[in-house]
Amino acid sequence: MLPFLAFSQTFEKGILTLTTFKVKTGHAAQFEDGVKKWKECYNDNGGENTWGFWSRVQGEGRVYGVTTFMENWAAMDKQDESNSGCGVIVADFIMPHIESVDYDITMSLPDWSKKSMEGGSKLVWVTYMRVNDTRTFSKIVKDVTSTIAEKEGEPRGYWYSFMGGGEHDPDYMVSETYANYAALDADEENPCQIYMEAKGEKKANQMMKEWDKAVDAVWSYIWEYNEELSN
Repeated sequence: MLPFLAFSQTFEKGILTLTTFKVKTGHAAQFEDGVKKWKECYNDNGGENTWGFWSRVQGEGRVYGVTTFMENWAAMDKQDESNSGCGVIVADFIMPHIESVDYDITMSLPDWSKKSMEGGSKLVWVTYMRVNDTRTFSKIVKDVTSTIAEKEGEPRGYWYSFMGGGEHDPDYMVSETYANYAALDADEENPCQIYMEAKGEKKANQMMKEWDKAVDAVWSYIWEYNEELSN
């Protein structure tokens, strides 16, 4: 239920899983206390997996997320026995406070992404996209990210593609990390502006028209890292 997140020095090919919990109104404190109890039980049983625990800043209701990272699909065949004795904690102290759970599997896209991994980030701004034309979308992302890299040294965000999911689920997401809320105040040039300066107004306008046709929906949230409940 609470998997792990592994960080390295560079952004690498791998699988990121996302487990999202929508908590019942007024139950946030009880839910967090249940997660804390589960974490203690897991570690007391010799658990070695790590995970990132996040709370969503905007949007409806109180929503939490747990992120995990695996090198490949084969890692999902491995059984973790460390949590086998902690099931009663899940049943008694976590599940009663949950309204719904959503689980997603994504694949990292290093060719589109920033190469260096930044540790110690408190916030992640995640933008989700639902796409109807993958070929055109991919062409645009590669073109824009390479243009940003030419000016700034590397792309800005970390890209992922979703592996399956429902018809209304996103197909891609890109995350940008920030050390704290104050970092959000920094002036940052818009990617479209960078592209227009490099490629010209005519090509930039054509790119944006192709984007509008290829992308059905775009939305974003800020997620705040919870060090105490991560592992």
